[in-house]
Amino acid sequence: MRTLLRRGAGVMLALSLLPVGPMRAEAPQRATPPILQTVGVPGLGPNGQLELSRTLLRNLPRVFVIGPGGAFASRSGAAPVEDLERGALEACQALSRGNAPCIPWLRNLDIAWPGREWQAAPPPADAAFGDARRVTLPDPRFLWWGPARARGVLVWAHGRNSDGADSRGSQPQSWVRHFNNAGWDVWRFDRDPATDFTRPAAAWLREDLVALRRRGYARVIAAGQSRGAWNALMALDTPGLMEAAIAIAPAALASMEAPAQAAQIAGLRAVVERAAGAAGTRVAVVNFRGDPFDGLPEERAAALRGLSGRTAALLLIDRPEGIEGHAAGGGRAFAERFGGCLFLFATAEVPPASC
Repeated sequence: MRTLLRRGAGVMLALSLLPVGPMRAEAPQRATPPILQTVGVPGLGPNGQLELSRTLLRNLPRVFVIGPGGAFASRSGAAPVEDLERGALEACQALSRGNAPCIPWLRNLDIAWPGREWQAAPPPADAAFGDARRVTLPDPRFLWWGPARARGVLVWAHGRNSDGADSRGSQPQSWVRHFNNAGWDVWRFDRDPATDFTRPAAAWLREDLVALRRRGYARVIAAGQSRGAWNALMALDTPGLMEAAIAIAPAALASMEAPAQAAQIAGLRAVVERAAGAAGTRVAVVNFRGDPFDGLPEERAAALRGLSGRTAALLLIDRPEGIEGHAAGGGRAFAERFGGCLFLFATAEVPPASC
């Protein structure tokens, strides 16, 4: 197998020059839901359509409002949606100089415009499966397509807090919206922190990826942050589980002491060595500067490059400039700079040559 290596701006892509069959599967027929149709929105020009498109790639809560003369404003973040809407209306009204009132168009997953109202259908109430230790379930903050219409499913695995805090229910990082808006369902792999240990969690993830395939999803992607990302890489030891794995700041321990960091690198090398099932899987891994769980960044990057001969394609985004910290994958800067590239890498017939 030949590979093409390209480096630059902290990014390495190792791309197998052999064809990758699963990504060529014909997509099922699906209509674009009204919420994703930005052309023809009342009173919205090209700039407004662009900002609406950007807003649709942001996590909930989020709002977009429209005013006279092409005025618009958007807000998203951790505040209650009512507060975000109030701020967006005030900003829009200022732009319209007090003319006719601004009106909400987008509110979370719904269209709120009078006469054009539309509500996203929720996932089935009985879709979740698992046990007392972990539950895998569709995230209701994302559009629901269903196995028969979806292009595939992306399973998001959260991290494990060093203080034992419960991460179940946390919203997947916003770059995942690229997949969801393109027709992929988004499920969460939620684990009870009391029983969330590395090897058992990896075994559960393998089981749940198989279960989702059996439910009718044509393509499966495992993605995650920190320990969830590490579990996604561990699942590369089993052939046929997934078409792609996306690991954001993978880590398997909480200690920053030198012996623990060395042990983590040894563990990562072992994960790479065991990736016998990755020949048909594309793998993307992201490391960040200033990550306290990455005390040996050069050794870590070198270990990850060992996947290049074992995977269908490897994308290593290694310490990109201007995006720092263990949780940087959840920020808007990362989503806007790399979200589209991660989507194309995982789903395009031919992955991009660089990000």
